[in-house]
Amino acid sequence: MEYLLHILILIGIYSILSISLNLISGYTGLLSIAHAAFYGIGAYVTALLALNFESHFLINIICAMIFAGILGAVVAIPSLRIHDDYFVIATFAFQVIIFSVLNNWVSLTNGPMGLPGIPQPVIFGIEISSHYGFLLLVLFFALLTFFVSGRLVNSPFGRVLKAIREDEVFVLSLGKNVAGFKVIIFIIGASLAAIAGSFYACYITFIDPTSFTIMESIFILSIVIIGGTGNLRGSVIGAIVLVTLPELLRFLGLPNAIAANMRQIIYGSLLVIFMMYRPHGLIGEFSFKKQ
Repeated sequence: MEYLLHILILIGIYSILSISLNLISGYTGLLSIAHAAFYGIGAYVTALLALNFESHFLINIICAMIFAGILGAVVAIPSLRIHDDYFVIATFAFQVIIFSVLNNWVSLTNGPMGLPGIPQPVIFGIEISSHYGFLLLVLFFALLTFFVSGRLVNSPFGRVLKAIREDEVFVLSLGKNVAGFKVIIFIIGASLAAIAGSFYACYITFIDPTSFTIMESIFILSIVIIGGTGNLRGSVIGAIVLVTLPELLRFLGLPNAIAANMRQIIYGSLLVIFMMYRPHGLIGEFSFKKQ
């Protein structure tokens, strides 16, 4: 039962990540591969505050969101002058920089050795240490993220984001501040990703830089693409599919080393198939495939 609860918790965490990236990539058309960096920032800010200051979990989440949002703006503002492939390269560079900082700033992050013994959340005097408790907490925040994101994309602000995705020049001709919209949505997406990082750090109670590599960013992007770009429900469906599908390999009795490689093969194969035959994903409304 604990194994099943563990899978459900991971689905909740990756649902938050994929929803937040979908706001940036699916609804605004900004293809980013730096999302694991914001995920890691949220995890490390939460872990460092909890370990060094014993601060409250909710305060840690807020601080993680603020810090990730600031760095999201740092990435977005210089990238406004570039588009398409060049924007992807810029986000890739940011991902590499953050990973290098986490891996080499030993005095702060403990480098490759990671941060062990991260305290689990305490809310209203109750320590969330069981799988049931953590699942309820993660699902609550996942539903809250889904609800807030849904209100956002269905608002006039969200309609402008979709218009930017479809025809940025036309939106500029209407007098809209396209640069401002891009920066704001990047800040929002980065902040929401930090929430997932906070939960991951407190749930696993140990983090190291290898959990927030470029491969993790590609995995999160795979969830968005396969589930459906420009559709929040697609993000949840993608998280369910890509989190549970590799776990089925455990029932085949494959050695761990082979199973790990098979997971990467599955992710890569699914991406190729979807980009060739269904680039908008299972229930998506937007395609990165150029006509």
